[in-house]
Amino acid sequence: MELLKNHKTLHMMNQKLVLILLLAFISANNVNGRHSSPLHHNHHGHNHIKDYFEYSAVTCRAYTASITDFGGVGDGVTSNTKAFQTAIDHLGQFGSKGGGSLLFVPPGRWLTGSFNLTSHFTLFLHQDAVLLATQDENEWPVIDPLPSYGRGRDADGGRYISLIFGTNLTDVIITGNNGTINGQGSPWWVKFRAGQLKYTRPYLIEIMYSDSIQISNLTLIDSPSWNVHPIYSSNIIIQGITILAPVRSPNTDGINPDSCTNTRIEDCYIVSGDDCIAVKSGWDEYGIAYGMPTQQLVIRRLTCISPTSAVIALGSEMSGGIQDVRAEDIVAINSESGIRIKTGIGRGGFVKDIYVKGFTMHTMKWAFWMTGNYGSHADDKWDPSAIPIIQNINYRDMVAENVTMAARLEGIAGDPFTGICISNVTIAMSPFAKKLTWNCTDVEGVSSDVTPQPCAALPPVQGGKACDFPEEKLPIEDVKVHMCYYKPKYM
Repeated sequence: MELLKNHKTLHMMNQKLVLILLLAFISANNVNGRHSSPLHHNHHGHNHIKDYFEYSAVTCRAYTASITDFGGVGDGVTSNTKAFQTAIDHLGQFGSKGGGSLLFVPPGRWLTGSFNLTSHFTLFLHQDAVLLATQDENEWPVIDPLPSYGRGRDADGGRYISLIFGTNLTDVIITGNNGTINGQGSPWWVKFRAGQLKYTRPYLIEIMYSDSIQISNLTLIDSPSWNVHPIYSSNIIIQGITILAPVRSPNTDGINPDSCTNTRIEDCYIVSGDDCIAVKSGWDEYGIAYGMPTQQLVIRRLTCISPTSAVIALGSEMSGGIQDVRAEDIVAINSESGIRIKTGIGRGGFVKDIYVKGFTMHTMKWAFWMTGNYGSHADDKWDPSAIPIIQNINYRDMVAENVTMAARLEGIAGDPFTGICISNVTIAMSPFAKKLTWNCTDVEGVSSDVTPQPCAALPPVQGGKACDFPEEKLPIEDVKVHMCYYKPKYM
């Protein structure tokens, strides 16, 4: 009898739970009134609940379609390059009407070459959807080098277009509920190392000359080269991205904001063969001539593993300038350096007004690294009188453990890096640490409450003054994402 009573009680609780979920579902649907009713009448007159799922986006879309509506086949073998481009071209006709359009990628393995996005558009990947980058080089068109670089990064001349590409766009979103983009980069890495590439390797996502970009809630794996590359663009949100690559894979940078203004990178997890975040603005005389800095950049709640590179790198291609970068709540694990400024004679440009706080580091070669001796010029036309300006660099409220060397700070002889401030930093050295914990040349600044004691070039200031960190927000921090709802046809 007791068992029967418990069974009845459980049954009643399940009925209540179903009713609560149904009411919540109907209520959620009413939040976004332009979508269809969740009740659907079939030809027998019965009501069925149509399943929705929700996602966060700056803009919700009025028009939707699935890649399967355009002949897409998610078998991991059939090429879907034409299907993606046809779908996007079709949805592009809706423009900004009612908020634009969305292309849904359902569960499956969707082999594809490069395709171009359109404005007022969302590409959405289901959590069980995998975009597989083709290894057929014929499906990767070659495009011109970037004007601020003058050449490809891997080779002279052009570059393979990125897997997901867009230029001169407004209001574009690439998102999902943690769907995957697999770059299948291994063959590209082999060819690069063997010197067999005629053009620069493709990236996974590149958006150029665009405004209002959101890239969120995706997993990116095994990119042929850089993963996410917004360039010559503004008003960018990159959030909830997981990036994974073998730690010895070449140039698999995580996120590279390049000559961009008003960018927010947050809540990302990156394991990389290169810098997790690489802030850039052009290369030598080409970047100087183009003259477009990266500025107003906030990076927060980032976790990085990169044994051979930096958690956050500023440069080395910084010839258009880098200014007003704010980074906070960063976790570094088994990485070469926490913050690295990379520049050299011939770069020109500037890195200034850099603010970093709330940094936790576990097992590092260097906590801090600055170098004015970085070479790797685009060509032999670089100007030896183009000296970069490095000033007002602020690091505060940091802890580190198992560190081989606290800092390696190397400015440029005759043109020191100035205005360096380091405060409230505790670094626990490795049992195998270098005897020289701080190595400083051609730098000037101050320190306070730093352990171990910094070099003489960073003398302690009285009163334990903390280094600066701006209190006012950047404009991109006030941009809100909303909950949107989508009803896939396959469900």
